[in-house]
Amino acid sequence: MEQLVEIIAKNLVSDPESVSVETVTEGEKRIIILRTAPEDAGRVIGKGGKLAKAIRVLAEAAAPEDAKEVRVRIDG
Repeated sequence: MEQLVEIIAKNLVSDPESVSVETVTEGEKRIIILRTAPEDAGRVIGKGGKLAKAIRVLAEAAAPEDAKEVRVRIDG
């Protein structure tokens, strides 16, 4: 799940070296924190947030069965 988000983000940004992904677990909730360079945040979010929504849907689909809730937070 974490690797999937990282691969997608690195292919969208102009500076792939600045992309980092971290997972924080809070009970049954998993929060994936995606960090990019400030100038690349818009590329990951996309027009109207469509890319961010697609990344969230893929992360939820790839989540293990024991994760009741998966969130993706984008920090740029």
